[in-house]
Amino acid sequence: MKAVSEEVISSNAIFIDLRKNEILAQRAARQVIDPASMTKILTVLVAAEAIDEADLDDTFTMTREITDYCYRHDCSVAGFLKDETVTVEQLLYAAILPSGADGALGLAKYVAGDQDAFVALMNEKAEALGIADTAKFANCIGLYDENNVCTLRDMAVILAAVMENDLCRRIVTTKIYEIPASDAHPEGMVLSNWFLRKIEDHVPEGVEVIGGKTGFVDESGSCAASCAQGPDGRLYLCVTADTFSSWRCIKDHVSLYTTYIPGLEHQA
Repeated sequence: MKAVSEEVISSNAIFIDLRKNEILAQRAARQVIDPASMTKILTVLVAAEAIDEADLDDTFTMTREITDYCYRHDCSVAGFLKDETVTVEQLLYAAILPSGADGALGLAKYVAGDQDAFVALMNEKAEALGIADTAKFANCIGLYDENNVCTLRDMAVILAAVMENDLCRRIVTTKIYEIPASDAHPEGMVLSNWFLRKIEDHVPEGVEVIGGKTGFVDESGSCAASCAQGPDGRLYLCVTADTFSSWRCIKDHVSLYTTYIPGLEHQA
């Protein structure tokens, strides 16, 4: 295991060979941090494990409680409106691609009745994943809370579980998802994973970043978790936290993939 290169600005970083479950490089990866909107990776995992494929077409009506909560806390949203009817599948994509708090809260209410009950399921999942000593969740969105914390190693464990779940993997690897026109949105909606769309132009030849989720709160700086396939066909996990911009997250992830995927060191 190596120390993370000084080219990486993020205060916390971890890089893992998923097939070997081996940490190839790390920096303060076991320090407890605020995961910000990376929290929604666990939100989608817990929701996906609670539903069947047949449930994806179920409908959910967006409530004033959810839209007011998002407004009051200045959350990032997909843009669903009060009383708008959406599908469970749309909620899943909304939670990840544009980091929509409206999507995450809709999932919480659909699955568990309210956010508190859903957060209990999130903490049960952390326990099942063996990370509950350091991973504790207080909301399903990633709002700052002293009880919404984990380490980068914990987040890598969560992302690994997501990549093993067919539905979750489909969600987090999607770059663009289109929602058809409706009365609420006559021109439809286009949900976009900005991180995946931007990083693909910067990674070395032979590397494909297939999934990713960013986050930001003042207390954690810009952070991101991603998964890439290397030229060798293996999957690699990369998680970083505490840097100054979402673009710096992309540069740090590119640097980590370039430096630590075997055979690419010469491109660093």
